[in-house]
Amino acid sequence: MLLPGCASVLRKTPRMFNVCPACGVYAAEKAIDPAGPFAVCPTCGYRHPFHRLPLFVVTGASGAGKSTVCLTLPERLPECVTLEMDILWRPEFNRPDDDYRAFRDVWLRIAKNVGQSGRPVVLGGSAVPGQFERCSEARYFAAIYYLALVCDDETLAARLRARPAWRESAGDDFVGRMLAFNGWLKENATTSASPARPQLDLLDTTSLSPIETVERVATWVRGCAGATNSVR
Repeated sequence: MLLPGCASVLRKTPRMFNVCPACGVYAAEKAIDPAGPFAVCPTCGYRHPFHRLPLFVVTGASGAGKSTVCLTLPERLPECVTLEMDILWRPEFNRPDDDYRAFRDVWLRIAKNVGQSGRPVVLGGSAVPGQFERCSEARYFAAIYYLALVCDDETLAARLRARPAWRESAGDDFVGRMLAFNGWLKENATTSASPARPQLDLLDTTSLSPIETVERVATWVRGCAGATNSVR
């Protein structure tokens, strides 16, 4: 039984809009008309209205603070839905040869459908600019913003080695890989976006408390959301 008012919402808001409500054909690669915005069915031409919202990606090496942010951010940023990508990680997604394309596609599809509630999504997890943009589902978002949590090497190594043993993060090989990723993010940060190189902002968490980090992330999200709204 639907709650009062839900029927009208379901009629207006797309639920699974890879399936055309007019002809029933499934198609992920619909043409996007930003004027609506509309997702245009390639079979029957039906123009499906949807919420085209920004997507926010909070990335970083293990130990930089992503998990803490994902746990606490919902309280500080209730206008968004915060999700940690690792909750859906499975061995079959471990495909560096194609840049983890299937994993990125799954999360874009989830974020796209969650966004039809009118609330944009913040994804926490290891990712780099360009990985999401190569997926067809990326066209459903008004913009994709990246924020990398970084810290100095000594702090990162100490955080990893202080974790419980079950996390297996204290080994030299794992620590070395995380330090390399942390360094890559610092070296590849950008202050402006282009089609060839999406913007990557940095937040140094070395001397920040967990709550300070969360507050800075919330401020960043709201700033990016405001920038998206201003260009519509």
